Amino acid sequence: MKTIKAAFLDRDGTINVEKGYIRDPAEIELIPNAAKAIKRLNNAGFTVFGISNQSGVARGYFSLENVREVNRKVLELLSAENAVVREILFCPHHPQGAVAEFAVRCGCRKPAGGMVEMVREKYSVAISESIVVGDKICDIEMGKNIGARTVLVQTGYGKEEMAKISANSGPMPDFYAKDLWEATRLLLNGHP
Repeated sequence: MKTIKAAFLDRDGTINVEKGYIRDPAEIELIPNAAKAIKRLNNAGFTVFGISNQSGVARGYFSLENVREVNRKVLELLSAENAVVREILFCPHHPQGAVAEFAVRCGCRKPAGGMVEMVREKYSVAISESIVVGDKICDIEMGKNIGARTVLVQTGYGKEEMAKISANSGPMPDFYAKDLWEATRLLLNGHP
């Protein structure tokens, strides 16, 4: 079976504007040029996936269906700009959650690579040719854990997270970019 190269993108703060625990699809607003960046990845031969921790389910802030509705809205807005994200996977768990069913330690919550493993098995992804872009240290840790190239974006929580990384509180990303658009330029050109 032919393998594909994948771009694993965090959702909130990387693709769409970070607004805390989003439960209503009407709150979704794409970050400027995010769709254009995803289209650039599509054109470069990457299959794009969203990979998102959604602990709001475990915390009781919203339901699985709320997450699915928000994901559908993100995909709809991207599709309207001809940007293709194959699937958005999410982890509903958190060890300190209030909803017993989801208040567990799992292998899918970033920085663990469980969601990537699900994608790898389902779509035959070549992880060594893949990339991870996100706005949190856990995104970079996940990328490092799976052996992918990584970019931390300044959008969302990125600036605060880079300050923590600079104080030796996390792994250094391969690139640090203003946003997803710049991240794709750096990744596809291979240099800052």
